Amino acid sequence: MIKKYVGKYFPIFLLPTLIAFFVSFVAPFVIGMYLSFCEFTTVSNARFVGLENYVKVFSSSTDFLNALWFTVKFTVVSVIAVNVLAFLLALILTRPMKGTNAFRTGFFMPNLIGGIVLGYIWQIIINGVLGYFGVDITYAAKYGFWGLVILTCWQQIGYMMIIYIAGIQNVPGDMLEAADIDGATYFQKLRYIILPTVSSSVAICTFLTLTNSFKLFDQNLALTGGAPGKETAMLALDIYKTFYNRVGYEGVGQAKAVIFFIIVALIALVQQYVTRTREDL
Repeated sequence: MIKKYVGKYFPIFLLPTLIAFFVSFVAPFVIGMYLSFCEFTTVSNARFVGLENYVKVFSSSTDFLNALWFTVKFTVVSVIAVNVLAFLLALILTRPMKGTNAFRTGFFMPNLIGGIVLGYIWQIIINGVLGYFGVDITYAAKYGFWGLVILTCWQQIGYMMIIYIAGIQNVPGDMLEAADIDGATYFQKLRYIILPTVSSSVAICTFLTLTNSFKLFDQNLALTGGAPGKETAMLALDIYKTFYNRVGYEGVGQAKAVIFFIIVALIALVQQYVTRTREDL
């Protein structure tokens, strides 16, 4: 009887969600894809120009390629740093010790702060340190790069730590006890028992840090704004500045956004495929 009513009224309850999803995501996405092939200032005066915008992305300047390279470097460093540090914290905070819950809460709190606010806070902190050397975070690209890495680690480590803690707590206790009886060292238990067991947590955290790092925008805008010049501008910030700061380049900015979407989607799909393949092995 219950299944009958669920099957009968399920489309009615699903309809508002589908409408909202179509209006807020599907329709803007399709319109955005079309506008990437147009020259426009507003949607109503769009003029189709074919692949001209995509050609301009790579021919008008090197800004997009520079932002892509900077984003790739930042993503590699931040993904490794965040996951390694989060996993080490999870190992520490799953051991019997006083104040564990307080430490977990404290490390998780930065994830609740908005990116713009976080960017300005860390700009003040980093400039305060660099001020002793007569420079600031926009003096050279390397300062902005490592500033973004530090900010990202501080914000994301706590969130990833919680996921790793959940995975470590699911490690079978009898397996660890058997390893202790067999005389296994801590590092042997870590390598052969804990790491294989938390592989799903590793996959989730890698996916989240990978996509979050590649899509970073508000922290980049607040911390460096792309300075000096455009050397620390990541892809999302470069797209934003192209679209809003260059008159007549709205279509080029939209083309960059489409390319950006394709890159992130491909990275996510490849990462998921590799992770799933390793789990099957």
